[in-house]
Amino acid sequence: MFLTPAHLRLLGVSSALLVAERVRPWRRQKLLRDQWLQDVFWYVFNNVLLEFVLGWLFAAERHGLAAAFHLTTGKRPTEAALLTHWPLWQQALVLLVAADLLEYLTHYGMHGIPVLWRFHRLHHSIRTMDFIGNWRFHCAEIVVYRGVKYLPLHVLGVDFRAWLIYWGFLLVFGALNHSNLNVNWGPLRYVLNSPCMHIWHHDKAPRGRFGANFGVVFSFWDWLFGTAHMPADPLQPEQLGFQGQERLPENLWWRLFLPFLDSRPPAGHDVG
Repeated sequence: MFLTPAHLRLLGVSSALLVAERVRPWRRQKLLRDQWLQDVFWYVFNNVLLEFVLGWLFAAERHGLAAAFHLTTGKRPTEAALLTHWPLWQQALVLLVAADLLEYLTHYGMHGIPVLWRFHRLHHSIRTMDFIGNWRFHCAEIVVYRGVKYLPLHVLGVDFRAWLIYWGFLLVFGALNHSNLNVNWGPLRYVLNSPCMHIWHHDKAPRGRFGANFGVVFSFWDWLFGTAHMPADPLQPEQLGFQGQERLPENLWWRLFLPFLDSRPPAGHDVG
């Protein structure tokens, strides 16, 4: 296995945030904090090994969705080519906005649909937030996100360079929003997500019915749909996690397989 350009971009962003968190941390917390080694596993597995382990499943998912689209329309998804002749910057902008809206809606569903929350609560088991926490998530989430986004985004028929721009934004904002940095973007906080906003998404005492701040790159989805919560002062939640967390095992293997084994409804719908 060798490093691809995507891996190098990942290492570059990770290194920059690791240094920034040491130079100007928002919270006083240890580098080797509780469960750091487990998060290293999620970082490596979800960035390097996931495609190798579940590549067949992702391929089957894409094939099934493309076949259904072809059966319905007589075309492959990319043949719709809605934006093919648009300038690159317009393709990238539409792709970024459309993808982020789908990310917002899917993320909200991860909290609101009990069977999906069973997988997503792993991400909300974080008690000490830093950039590497971005990758503490169950691999089943990727199957869901890819399934939701595949057809709406591929019918756009955008240039591969537009995808690279989108993936770059997703990488930077996903890691930055989980970082231990006091960044809120000032007046742009109503447009862009930030660590100061996203930290409230991980509040153990959730704001709203299923929590708050579900956007990834853009915050305006939350402001538009009434799911935003961002105090004026750079305050932070008293405690991170989710309700009922104490009743669940923290062993890595239990966290990986428990969602498939536990069919009981979440007590009190322990959203995070």
